[in-house]
Amino acid sequence: MATGFFNVPVPKNEPVKSYIPNSAERIALKAALAEARSKQIDIPMYIGSEEIMTDDRYAVTPPHDHQHVLGYYSLGDASHVKKAIEASLAAREQWANLSWEHRASIFLKAADLLAGPYRAEINAATMLGQSKNAYQAEIDAACEMIDFLRFNVYYASQIYKEQPQSSDGVWNRLEHRPLEGFVFALTPFNFTAIAGNLPTSAALMGNVCVWKPALTQVYAANVLMKVFKAAGLPDGVINLIYVDGPVAGDIIFSHPDFAGIHFTGSTKVFQHIWQTIGNNLPLYKSFPRIVGETGGKDFVVAHSSADAKAVAVGLVRGAFEYQGQKCSAASRAYIPSNLWEAIKNFMIEDLATIKMGGTEDFSNFVNAVIDEKSFDKIAAYIDNAKKDTRVTVIAGGNYDKSKGYFVEPTVLLTTDPMYTTMCEEIFGPVLTIYVYAPEQFEETLELVDKTSPYALTGSIFAQDRYIIEQASKKLVNAAGNFYINDKPTGAVVGQQPFGGARASGTNDKAGSILNLLRWVSPRTIKETFVSPTDHRYPFLASDQE
Repeated sequence: MATGFFNVPVPKNEPVKSYIPNSAERIALKAALAEARSKQIDIPMYIGSEEIMTDDRYAVTPPHDHQHVLGYYSLGDASHVKKAIEASLAAREQWANLSWEHRASIFLKAADLLAGPYRAEINAATMLGQSKNAYQAEIDAACEMIDFLRFNVYYASQIYKEQPQSSDGVWNRLEHRPLEGFVFALTPFNFTAIAGNLPTSAALMGNVCVWKPALTQVYAANVLMKVFKAAGLPDGVINLIYVDGPVAGDIIFSHPDFAGIHFTGSTKVFQHIWQTIGNNLPLYKSFPRIVGETGGKDFVVAHSSADAKAVAVGLVRGAFEYQGQKCSAASRAYIPSNLWEAIKNFMIEDLATIKMGGTEDFSNFVNAVIDEKSFDKIAAYIDNAKKDTRVTVIAGGNYDKSKGYFVEPTVLLTTDPMYTTMCEEIFGPVLTIYVYAPEQFEETLELVDKTSPYALTGSIFAQDRYIIEQASKKLVNAAGNFYINDKPTGAVVGQQPFGGARASGTNDKAGSILNLLRWVSPRTIKETFVSPTDHRYPFLASDQE
């Protein structure tokens, strides 16, 4: 067999297309949107070599146009979970033994397919199924997913190259084995790239996966699976199932071959999963890897030296892009009183220009929240705020679900820094602001650090470098991704590895080598060229000899 040490292509971040009027990408995307809306498709589960449909079918509808049906997915049951596990384990030995460069080639090809022939389709699916505008879909479903695939291949090659030193007469080697068993990928609705990265990052390292996406994301997940198969992914390596969470959990977390979970979702669900795994430890062959990114109550702190316009733009973009449905979205802000009027006026001015509506109209900055359950939850927060004497609605505050699940970008001003919407994750377009006295900056930093159990993202706006350093040190544990003079969203693969600690997860940094290390189990090999033939060491010799 021919072998070699292989250098993979050096990754570069996928350029973000502009989608300006009359551009080729805009024309292609509009055609893909029209094509998707013109038909209804059946979305199967992918288990082993089978595409499985069931009689339990559920409609997929755009959140911004919930009367229109894009297609139907088949809801599975416990039998499909078991079948997916069996299919993954059946594929494991051959996949784990495949030379790593061939695994890498599959995912590099998938990246090129997404960058080229599937780009419009994956963006259109994300726009329609998850109500993202063209730009938000482009940076997510196309660019970030492409970056995950290409950069992960590069990181994998770095892991495999890293080897220990050897002493005279000894050759030390390090192997990075896939985990013994299968990995469960449990993925969210809000990022198509996260949905694709969680199973593929583990699979790249030789693991086999059972993938359960959020049921509100199956439309784009189906396109990703088509891309993986077109790239040559063998049957059974990634098995895509649509089942209720408890149905999957009951079977997966009690299976002896469960080797790890790659999770993005709510903190409460992750805590329950962790507890369940802990209770079931005696069942497993190995201690499972638990990797998760959960919620956030992400902050923006402005200092009295900050640029008011920059703060306002950071808040509008950070809080309201993708309707605030990013784990990193700005949801609480601390503004000094000397800047408040200017920042408020800039924000109101910007918000007055923002249009809200369906994603097919490219002039809409804001679209719909994901479903009725989310809509009702957000509306309840707004209604309670309107009735509370500690809160003033500065902008927005209206909502309507007659055609789509639309919630206006809403800015609340509170006199209580511990008011509900300053503390609890809402996951919608609601930003709460607390105005503090400039001389109380240090106390405000203390408040920021202690208000929320989360520690995902946060930012400081200031022109004073001493203040920037002070905030960076004081808030060192308050955010896994910390931004200076920028909004707390928009982490780029290879540039800002993403993840947080505290109640925000295990901080294993998607988009970096750190995450991939969680999906391998190293084996150290020591080879001695000339073995000792005498058990005695020199120190045992007598002083008289």
